[in-house]
Amino acid sequence: MTATAEAPPVFSPYELIHRKRDGGRLSPAEIEWFISAYTAGEIPDYQAAALLMAVFFRGLDADELAAWTRAMLESGEVLDLSEIPGPKVDKHSTGGVGDKVSLALGPLVAACGVTVPMIAGRGLGHTGGTLDKLEAIPGLRVDLGVVAFRRQLAACGVAIIGQTREVAPADRKLYALRDATATVESIPLIASSIMSKKLAEGCEALVLDVKVGKGAFMKKVDDARVLARTMIGIGRSMGRPVRALLTAMDQPLGRAVGNAVEVREAMDLLRGAGPTDLRTVTVELGAEMLVLGGVASGVEEGRARIEAAIASGAGMECFERMVRAQGGNLSGLPEADRVVPVLAERSGFVQAIDAEEVGLAAMALGAGRRRKEDSIDPAVGFVLEKKIGDPVERGEVLGLAHVRDRPGSEGPLRRFMQAFTIGDEAPGIGPLILERIS
Repeated sequence: MTATAEAPPVFSPYELIHRKRDGGRLSPAEIEWFISAYTAGEIPDYQAAALLMAVFFRGLDADELAAWTRAMLESGEVLDLSEIPGPKVDKHSTGGVGDKVSLALGPLVAACGVTVPMIAGRGLGHTGGTLDKLEAIPGLRVDLGVVAFRRQLAACGVAIIGQTREVAPADRKLYALRDATATVESIPLIASSIMSKKLAEGCEALVLDVKVGKGAFMKKVDDARVLARTMIGIGRSMGRPVRALLTAMDQPLGRAVGNAVEVREAMDLLRGAGPTDLRTVTVELGAEMLVLGGVASGVEEGRARIEAAIASGAGMECFERMVRAQGGNLSGLPEADRVVPVLAERSGFVQAIDAEEVGLAAMALGAGRRRKEDSIDPAVGFVLEKKIGDPVERGEVLGLAHVRDRPGSEGPLRRFMQAFTIGDEAPGIGPLILERIS
């Protein structure tokens, strides 16, 4: 008698939705089936949306979350980078205004001997996306396939690309549904989305930059801490070490907010200049990546090695190799039609800068997108001349707006100016690195 393969289990979407809605738990087999069937188009959007909403309100316990993440991870190709020698460590940021850290961080860490396989995302709303910034470089491609991704990692030690069709297709489909059904702000769904992509790209360890503040997705430290610990727990369940830094995002990081202007600022950092806050966050994250990669014995040694890669120019050389490998030409960064100063209406000290408002003003200029299908103008944006704590005189420049010669730029410039709170007394300035979690 010939043995036949056992048919995979088939469950009732209605029963799973009903049970989770009422606070029950789902088994790993049920979760694996649901994710697989939805990815294959066998479950309609309305039932998947109903389960997402049930998860939004009821959450997932640790076992459910591990199963959910693993099912999304295994919905596509899980890259094997074992043929590339040396450690592979990535970094993920939850996103913020002016956050161009990845552009400099990946090359700096690679210059120190750790391979950085980075699958990055696009911006939506007031936060910018790493891919949008990179695509401000003429000719640069972020749509590398898996074979080209591996080849570039072997040659350059770093590649920053967009999510491929082969990697975590369940996440790509579920994220679009979450975005349309107001279920984005669920910590289990955020954590599983991030970790499924990062683990699928072949990294052996991960450092998280969890932004906290007005310009971040997480407004409160407690919520950011929960998200960080949730992702660390997922990493532990998958045998991957994960560390997290909670970093302040109450004002834009660095001074540039846009796309081409942020690329220029990242290059300034790699040349040994650039804003102090941007350099601090980059060095601290890089130090943690070197420790996880086993090439630094501790954070202090990691900092020293990242700083040395800046001072020697090794990080800049690695950045230029990465750009060339992905088809980019740094000599042709786009420029706006005009640079317009935005002036202070009173004297005093900058007491606050609403990072979210700055991001929304840049988006209104064309530097960001309201909807995923919107196009971006890579040349426009803002460069801040004043940060929190700086003295300012009436009529002094708060920032420079890089704009196009077209109607409608007055509103975004006014919005940018109104993002600054100017008072009579110098404010206290809080720490940039709020917490380390491992």
